[in-house]
Amino acid sequence: MSKIIDINIHHIPEDFFTNEKIRDGFLSTAPRSYGWVAEVFEMENGKKQMNLEYPKGYSNLNYVEGDYSAASKLAAMDDAGVDYGIMRVPVWQEWLRVETCKEVNDNAYKIVQESEGRLFSTACIPPWNFKENIYELERCVKELGAVGVQLACHYGQLYLDDEAFDPLLKVISDLDVPVVVHHTPLPPYPQSILDYTNLRRELGRITDQATAVGRELFSGIFDKYPNLKFIHTMFGGNWFANAEIMTPHVSPKKEAMQRLSTTGAKEIEAYLKNNIFFDMTHPHSWGKAQVECAVKVCGADHLLFGSSWPVFYGWMSQGIECVKSLDVTEEERALMFYNNAKSMFNLPL
Repeated sequence: MSKIIDINIHHIPEDFFTNEKIRDGFLSTAPRSYGWVAEVFEMENGKKQMNLEYPKGYSNLNYVEGDYSAASKLAAMDDAGVDYGIMRVPVWQEWLRVETCKEVNDNAYKIVQESEGRLFSTACIPPWNFKENIYELERCVKELGAVGVQLACHYGQLYLDDEAFDPLLKVISDLDVPVVVHHTPLPPYPQSILDYTNLRRELGRITDQATAVGRELFSGIFDKYPNLKFIHTMFGGNWFANAEIMTPHVSPKKEAMQRLSTTGAKEIEAYLKNNIFFDMTHPHSWGKAQVECAVKVCGADHLLFGSSWPVFYGWMSQGIECVKSLDVTEEERALMFYNNAKSMFNLPL
């Protein structure tokens, strides 16, 4: 049986609920003037929770006290049979300022040291072209040993193909580290899915990821930065179901007009081969048939196991059992569980 790397273990500073400076660094950046509401409150069991709502009354993100220590992560990994983990700040990096990012990255480094080689970090940074942001990225990779960079799939209404992110992407390309593109709570215009929790919290993320992947593929961003490697959560918004329909085949008939572009299919195929990879993001939630379809369409060499722990404590072990149950070869299973992550993140294992 292959060893297992979980590339999607959530991280916030361990002292978030007791350190007022850190807590305010998170809460104060949520754009309240645009309808986002962030608060910390005590639950019935006595633990504190940070809750992010958009708009008010619609919960989209929750952190619970006690989940984010090195001990909690390692205990969960031991229970599920995970050998190594890669940490990331889920969702919130869409707004964090560089001062708070530094605190996040320093604490991630501390946890990495305490884990004795079992946990690795990704750099959490604002995406804007300011010297301090670039310096923090370089510090994380060169001094703190971050094995990748985490970005949100969009910032406000701007997806990563926007020219505003070109300076950052060039630096990432030069550093030769992969980018983990985490989903955000909702796409920019989510009104039609707000009323139903599962549509808001799952379809919203899926839609946003699929939009991000599509824009990257059609924009030519990988022509500018051919070394970039993006690992998208949520199977890239179930991109395995979208790959063919986004590049229509030429009709065998003479059509009255050309309603869809039939050019660019070869380029997109090359980007999907060389630049776009997918985090399986709690695969059991998708279902065995869907995950097997993803393996068939995307290839096992483009899929990496991730659990999103601790959104649900059981997701890590459930995800592992799902991958073990797939009708795939042992070589393919080893790629998804271990080999892809070890190679892409250049892990010293």
